[in-house]
Amino acid sequence: MANLPYVTSVGTLINMLEKVKKASVPPSFSQEFVEKTLLMKGGTARATMPFLKKMGLVADDGTPTERYRQFRNENRSGAAIAASMRELFSPLFDNDEKIYERSDKDVKEVIVEITGSEKTAQVTKMTLATFKALNAIAEFSDIDELKSAEIAEDVTAGPSSETIQPITVQKTVTNESGEAINLSYTINLNLPPTSDIKVFHAIFGALKEHLLK
Repeated sequence: MANLPYVTSVGTLINMLEKVKKASVPPSFSQEFVEKTLLMKGGTARATMPFLKKMGLVADDGTPTERYRQFRNENRSGAAIAASMRELFSPLFDNDEKIYERSDKDVKEVIVEITGSEKTAQVTKMTLATFKALNAIAEFSDIDELKSAEIAEDVTAGPSSETIQPITVQKTVTNESGEAINLSYTINLNLPPTSDIKVFHAIFGALKEHLLK
């Protein structure tokens, strides 16, 4: 049986996320920041703060992560939430990779199957409510582009002008005698220092088209 994360107040979570978008990135996502900058006080706000760590928006030491910054970008916000959901609810996605497209009834059935809880239990309702609330602002179609952006940021973060990324390819071919031969070779890519996602799309697209078929 797996335990799935949830918040007790979905409204507070969504409100906090919306306020995060509008506020500047703090040095630390602290209670002071939540109360004085986000203007959210009380027990429900304090109880919701740890959930942002589970979402990968805030590091264990309270520092906003790269995903936090991506979430504030309207062009990447939905993909950032989708990435968080895949981590938060990984047992659900392991059960059904398109779980985000399913009806509330179907999602609840999977939650009950995975957690072993009763369908009418409060924990089941809160888990479903949390999943639904995040799913409403997630964009799973954009998640691949977000991953490409993260690769680009990792590449350009280094001191060198080029970064070598090894890719191992395995293929099975047949010789003249009809025997199968397993081949394995490594391709080293010299990636340019750029944050332009289109450049990386072109590189990996060409690689797939001409070398990986």
